[in-house]
Amino acid sequence: MKILVLGAGRMGHGAVFDLVNNSPGVTGVTVADFDLKKAEAVAEAVDPARVTPHHIDAANQSDAARLMRGHDSVISCVNYWYNASLSQAAIDTGTNFCDLGGNNYIVDEQLAMDAAAKAAGINIIPDCGLAPGMVSILAMHGAAKFDRVDEIHIRVGGLPQTPEPPLNYQLVFSVEGLINEYIEVARVIRDGEITEVESMTELESLEFDGFPPLEAFQTSGGTSTLPDTFLGKIKELDYKTIRYAGHCDKFKTMIDLGLCSSDEIVADFNKVVPRKVFGELLQRHLPADGPDYVLVRLEFKGTSNTEDQRSKTLRYDIVDKLDPATGMSAMMRTTAFPASIIAQMMARGDVLMRGATPQEKAIDPEKFVAELERRNISIKMTELE
Repeated sequence: MKILVLGAGRMGHGAVFDLVNNSPGVTGVTVADFDLKKAEAVAEAVDPARVTPHHIDAANQSDAARLMRGHDSVISCVNYWYNASLSQAAIDTGTNFCDLGGNNYIVDEQLAMDAAAKAAGINIIPDCGLAPGMVSILAMHGAAKFDRVDEIHIRVGGLPQTPEPPLNYQLVFSVEGLINEYIEVARVIRDGEITEVESMTELESLEFDGFPPLEAFQTSGGTSTLPDTFLGKIKELDYKTIRYAGHCDKFKTMIDLGLCSSDEIVADFNKVVPRKVFGELLQRHLPADGPDYVLVRLEFKGTSNTEDQRSKTLRYDIVDKLDPATGMSAMMRTTAFPASIIAQMMARGDVLMRGATPQEKAIDPEKFVAELERRNISIKMTELE
């Protein structure tokens, strides 16, 4: 199979690496970016004999469609606002498409293409990274171990192995995506109903063995389509982002001061957008690409699949870290590798349905988890008292 990767940043690099090194069914990989030199650098770093670099303007739908032809699947690792038009290009060319998502409104646009995708005989699957992404399929995997699930609580975070003040955080993906997570509302299920809560709220403490104090707080996008999928089937579902303790209060202060606002202001007779300035400052002053961890925790509460129908709590934990042998960061492994797995499943027709669908409905969780394990992304499953 031949796979096209759009975007040659960190996650595009990770997807190309997985397609070449962990995917025996892949016969060819194209990596495309607006900056051809970045695409060429990824091809050279992974395998120039098997990876073809290409220039693309993701904003140009016809340009994207031309490049998609001849590929079995496309993985979009570009900014989320291109994904609706790229999905249409995929439908026009009969090419399976998945992306890393990051915005609920764009995802809604994509899912509205379901009939057209079915008619084209392809899959359009948004939000296929880490969270949203991998955790959605893990939610289905864990839920299947219960007769009745009452609660699912998801906690995820990317952390530097050596935290540096003031935020004890490093940039491991798009700064635009980070700001979106922190300022847009979070969709959850409370008392059996879908509702919205403000991001950077409902702070809690949590522990992982061997780690200093951690916190988790509401952020946008992590639940993706799960509230719709589980509506009427579950009482509680939420998602929170994990950080080192103290991060939330510091960052929320900057949000409260207006630094994440997209409204223009006038400063020294010049119009500026605070969010753009703040994003640039984060990129300049926060560390990036240092050794990292990714922490994942899902907790399920419900009634067990046993004769006594007893109540139980099941915990899934993942602790992943930079692989020094390959240079793949934990965030690249847990974000780009899942998207690569899904792209290949779509290309093989190894999916539960065609159309524009949430991944938790289209992807077989057992097969997906087996592929994670094959890549040494291991889930520790614990039944709690």
